[in-house]
Amino acid sequence: MAGTDSNRLGGQASLYLRQHATNPVHWQPWDATALAEAHRRDCPILLSIGYAACHWCHVMAEECFADPDIAERLNQGFVCIKVDREERPDLDRIYQSAHQLLTGRPGGWPLTVFLTPDQVPFFAGTYFPPAPAHGMPAFDEVLERVGGAWKEQRGSIEAQNERMIEALAALQAPPTGEGAVDDAAQAARDALAAEFDRDFGGFGDAPKFPRPASLSHLLAHYAAENDREALHMVARSLQRMGLGGIFDQVGGGFARYSVDRYWMIPHFEKMLCDNALLLGVYADAWRVTGDELFARVVEETIAWLQREMRVDDGGFASAVDADSADGEGAYYLWTPDEIRATLPPQEARLVIHRFGLDGRPNFHGRWHLHVHATFSELAAGLGEPRERLRQRWESARPRLQQARSERPAPARDDKRLTAWNALAAWGLARAGRLLGREDWQDEARATLAFIDEHLWHGGRLLARYASGAAAYPAYLDDHAYLLWALLEQLQGRWEDRWLERADTVADLLLERFENPVDGGFHFTADDHEPLIQRPYGFSDDALPNGGAVATRALLRLAALTGKGHYQGAAERAIEAARGAVGRAPPAHCAMLDAVLEANQGVETVLIRAPATDDVEAWRRAAEPAFSPFRQVFVLPAGSAPGLGPARGARVCRARHCLPDAHTPEALADLLQTQA
Repeated sequence: MAGTDSNRLGGQASLYLRQHATNPVHWQPWDATALAEAHRRDCPILLSIGYAACHWCHVMAEECFADPDIAERLNQGFVCIKVDREERPDLDRIYQSAHQLLTGRPGGWPLTVFLTPDQVPFFAGTYFPPAPAHGMPAFDEVLERVGGAWKEQRGSIEAQNERMIEALAALQAPPTGEGAVDDAAQAARDALAAEFDRDFGGFGDAPKFPRPASLSHLLAHYAAENDREALHMVARSLQRMGLGGIFDQVGGGFARYSVDRYWMIPHFEKMLCDNALLLGVYADAWRVTGDELFARVVEETIAWLQREMRVDDGGFASAVDADSADGEGAYYLWTPDEIRATLPPQEARLVIHRFGLDGRPNFHGRWHLHVHATFSELAAGLGEPRERLRQRWESARPRLQQARSERPAPARDDKRLTAWNALAAWGLARAGRLLGREDWQDEARATLAFIDEHLWHGGRLLARYASGAAAYPAYLDDHAYLLWALLEQLQGRWEDRWLERADTVADLLLERFENPVDGGFHFTADDHEPLIQRPYGFSDDALPNGGAVATRALLRLAALTGKGHYQGAAERAIEAARGAVGRAPPAHCAMLDAVLEANQGVETVLIRAPATDDVEAWRRAAEPAFSPFRQVFVLPAGSAPGLGPARGARVCRARHCLPDAHTPEALADLLQTQA
């Protein structure tokens, strides 16, 4: 058995853990060896949770964990465990909740938690500096206080631990109370409207996150209620983000969030999950509005995924760091002289005017590109046709990309996460279907095939692939997002294998994750490693709630296959969520989408067109406009026995099917009469 008297992270597959392998701290991975050592020494555990692209994780590592004196104190008084939150979101969820309970504040990364040998947290924080600053104590002072409390106040810690375990257990049951779920969608919309930034889009003040689950809910609400104000909130937000610095104007793709309300200066890390979700939102918004900016953002984001995130042996990397060798965000910054040295004069003039490089710098004496003048505004100011200016920018972009590629690049975390790759497959498949891009659907299929080939073992799904191996039992999000992606891919391009896999995933959700007493879904499987809590809940965070996505996917799979046990599980989840959703509607947008879908009824259109027919004519008839509560499947000849008509189209809703339509025109008429 490996010893704990040295740093054990050098052989780990996680890039984040390996980044700390040269620290003088005797870091351990979360495993039985490290946990047993804490019991043997009867000492606290320092649990440090972060991820490879986390800027403040790097800062704390450089300031504190690389310091020999701090390392000596840590090694003498604690068992020090490093966790990659992307590999172990179960631990992250538990100890983020504990941080909230202990401090009364939301957590973040790096998450710094001190545990008893039984894994119960008794002190928590996030980033700590090496010297007192901004109201925060120095990290070595924290270590001294925690070590002293462990030696001298064990009774108080044990009493607090009992209360902590009770509080965490309470979070594992659905909140009681009926809750007006049927009215919650309107309440969420109204709460979002109260937060909406009418000048710059988005919700709230800085820091400002894209919040794709909120935007998707507003689009669904628009479709259900013809709420033009809901649509305006979405369109305004997406326009300002697409023109802002949060979107990489040169390379494509979105950063995590903006540090200001203008979407100008981002926190520069780029995450696969954020971009995957925004692909779907932008594609839906384009379908509603026809705004060419939305289509361009989709195209440039997918080009970035293909160029910079696709890993050679398959799948998409999880993230790109905020930092490079030249500092935070340096890879993305420009000066007017650099622009002039890179581009022909007319292109340089356009870029300098479009992005405000003729004004004051916006980041540490340099410029991060943020659109200051649209093409229409530039056309008026420069006296040239808008289309000519747009084409000039399209010529300049690849030149800027090439020049930027010669700079020291931020590190890329190449681990493939099942959940995030499933979201990428969903976004690619949806964008490909809505914008008519077969090549994007090919990318979605390749991503699903990668998951199918590399992330299943013994009939169970695994959560992470890195260094040629899959590891970690998959979580709720892995299953839920994969099921959602499979259903989207089936809509764009039917293959029987994906329906078979969808059934397998859905059965695992019910067998291993469903709460058999209350309904809804736990975050970990019933045979997962024992921890101090089995996370359970319905609220969204940066990602849509996995249980909510599972609920909506099960509703759709039930409508497609007629399997009532999927419908029953979805209905139980909605009932379990009633209290939570009723109390805080805007925190539960993904679950509200499932409620809307259940109330509206999933409308399923199954088309089996003769080989001589124009399949796209059938598709246009089935989905002439944005229809978030309708799913459309084109079944190839000989596929999906037992589903749909022998020929023509069948429309079903709420376990009731209409007479088959035998021409695209008849299908369009049939759907119009049901609208």
